[in-house]
Amino acid sequence: MMSKITLNISGMHCGSCVGKVEKILLAVPGVQAAAVNLATEQAQVEGSASVAALLAALQGGGYTATALAPETDKQAEQQKAAQKQAEQAVLLRDLWLAAVLTLPVFLLEMGAHLIPAFHHWVMATLGQSLNWQIQAALTTLVLLGPGRRFIQTGMPLLLKGQPEMNSLVALGTLSAWGFSVVATFMPQLLPQGSAQVYFEAAAVIVTLILLGRYLEARAKGQTGAAIKQLLNLQPATATLIKDGQQQSVALTHIQPGDLLLVRAGERIALDGIVELGESYIDESMLSGEPLPKAKQPGDTVYAGTVNKQGVLQVRVNKAAGDTVLAQIIALVQQAQSGKLPIQALVDKVTAIFVPVVIVLAVVTFVTWLLWGPAPALGPALVNAVAVLIIACPCAMGLATPTSIMVGTGRAAQLGILFRQGSALQTLRDCKVVALDKTGTLTLGKPQLTDTLIQQTDFSQQDVLILAAALEQQSEHPLAEALLAAAAKQQMALPPVRDFTVHSGMGVSGTINGQQVAIGADRFMRQLQLDVTAHETQVETLAKSGKTVLYLAVEHKLAAILAVADTLKPGSAAAVAAMHQLGLKVAMVSGDNRHTADAIARLLQIDTVVAEVLPQGKVEAVKQLRTKFGAVAFVGDGINDAPALAEADIGLAVGNGTDIAIEAADVVLMQADIMAVVSAIGVSRATLRNIRQNLFWAFGYNALLLPVAAGVLYPAFGIVLSPMLAAGAMALSSVFVVTNALRLHRLTL
Repeated sequence: MMSKITLNISGMHCGSCVGKVEKILLAVPGVQAAAVNLATEQAQVEGSASVAALLAALQGGGYTATALAPETDKQAEQQKAAQKQAEQAVLLRDLWLAAVLTLPVFLLEMGAHLIPAFHHWVMATLGQSLNWQIQAALTTLVLLGPGRRFIQTGMPLLLKGQPEMNSLVALGTLSAWGFSVVATFMPQLLPQGSAQVYFEAAAVIVTLILLGRYLEARAKGQTGAAIKQLLNLQPATATLIKDGQQQSVALTHIQPGDLLLVRAGERIALDGIVELGESYIDESMLSGEPLPKAKQPGDTVYAGTVNKQGVLQVRVNKAAGDTVLAQIIALVQQAQSGKLPIQALVDKVTAIFVPVVIVLAVVTFVTWLLWGPAPALGPALVNAVAVLIIACPCAMGLATPTSIMVGTGRAAQLGILFRQGSALQTLRDCKVVALDKTGTLTLGKPQLTDTLIQQTDFSQQDVLILAAALEQQSEHPLAEALLAAAAKQQMALPPVRDFTVHSGMGVSGTINGQQVAIGADRFMRQLQLDVTAHETQVETLAKSGKTVLYLAVEHKLAAILAVADTLKPGSAAAVAAMHQLGLKVAMVSGDNRHTADAIARLLQIDTVVAEVLPQGKVEAVKQLRTKFGAVAFVGDGINDAPALAEADIGLAVGNGTDIAIEAADVVLMQADIMAVVSAIGVSRATLRNIRQNLFWAFGYNALLLPVAAGVLYPAFGIVLSPMLAAGAMALSSVFVVTNALRLHRLTL
């Protein structure tokens, strides 16, 4: 049985760890796919393998893991946050200990180099032998105490032929420490004049890398702020009314059908229906709409929204794991754990990066040993250590996932839900935005504007009664206009027999013994009714942006009805904004060509695909892709599901609560079409941020690795101290995460 398992993994420290963990998981029998995210420290595994087998495989590879429950568990998230805080506390403690032990080593060695008087004082007071012995003792404490984590993790993996970031740190620090120990206690084993100590390098490297990891851990803790805010919207308990008594209970003990009491100022705990009371509910966290909505008995309310006034009794209709809020959290988590296509290249590079660095360090050592200035052993070791320490696959591994986490989290705050992180890149690459007309560009609530009688046997009232009666079983937006017009005149509608929907054409049925049909001109032609005589009238109506319907009774044209659907207030501004972004804008509509062209002229839309049946929208998307390139299709997510699925990326315009639209890649919780522009803005900003991170991560290594190896020494006499290398390496990861955090402030 295929299943999807999420694992929390401990022990990953760099980009190369990601590739190793994925290999370990893919080697487990039954695993079909595995994707590991360094920023979230999670793995998504698909297949038939058991959790026990996965955990055992990871433990054998040197990692510890736990399975994450499929439902969103606020307590579990709080425990995870507490664990992270505890890890930060340990890092901070070890950082301070390392700093206290390292400072005397640094002062004894570097102070003596920088200040001649201090050097003379040290030699007179301690002497070189005791000075080096003190440095050896303190540095050994640093390596075996705060630096033990690097050795315990890195050296076993190095011996297994699976080196990673900890291996580089352990190899570099132990090399500097080991050479210095020999120089201190067994100098006779070294060539004449090469007995120098580099204890300060080993100690400072450990201290600076611990500082970098602490700052990185703090910054990474902020990348999940969006999830934390969403989780905080759901209260831990609710007031349950049972047998007339009120009691505060945990959400896990509340089932659909239970009755809850919600007082003024409280957050609604679970989705439900108002059974008693009236109030205004702040639903801005769902829809982005700042004005509270009036609620009365029979209305639906949602978990996480705030009861502004009054007392409500709410009948629960969804358990904690099924609420709209839970779906939103699940979507954000799913997007944050995903990978962009660009990540595949990064993974390939980081998979071979550490072994390449080790080889480069060996080459550096040998080169300096053979051609470096005498005595060559010390400089050869120092430069080889600098190469080992300067390398930073951490920044490479964090460059993409941290930006995805922050970007998708910020998008969720703006009412934009990316189903997959990869949708960020796909949306950025789109060349044309195809918009469904009804309900997307327009309000989807058209009004009856014209009734043109074609038979003297019928009055306007007769026509409206027949049309409204027939449309009362239809779900088409145009049907609402006819029903609203009939309701306004308080018309009694007769029953309809043999009701039939002709997809994309119209509807038909029998009313009072008469065959009645209503629909587009193509439906009339299918019924073999000639409507060409009315083309002038119809064209005049269509040019004014009205949709024309034909009513036929007993196979004769009885009336022509015109219905107008009002444009949404922000549609014109949204189309203009898309043009400013350099995008082509297309409109796909089932309306006739005249009506569609009239709307397009009002909105200055580039391309119009009119008179399209629902199944024809897929072909329309294909044609647009051939003409312009990658297509983003925007629709309501129900009738447009095939087109949403066919497009390179589908954006479903919801109402803040209808987010379970499987065909869409992006769900826009606001009905405002400007949310499409915001989604594109988030996509572009996030990809720009990722490019900045990757440029820094790769550029940093491409620039500083040769410097660490000593390429500048022959021409300029410049070499890179291992201490500076450690500082640069530590700061590179902090830079990447901090740069990603700038997306928190993204405004559109």
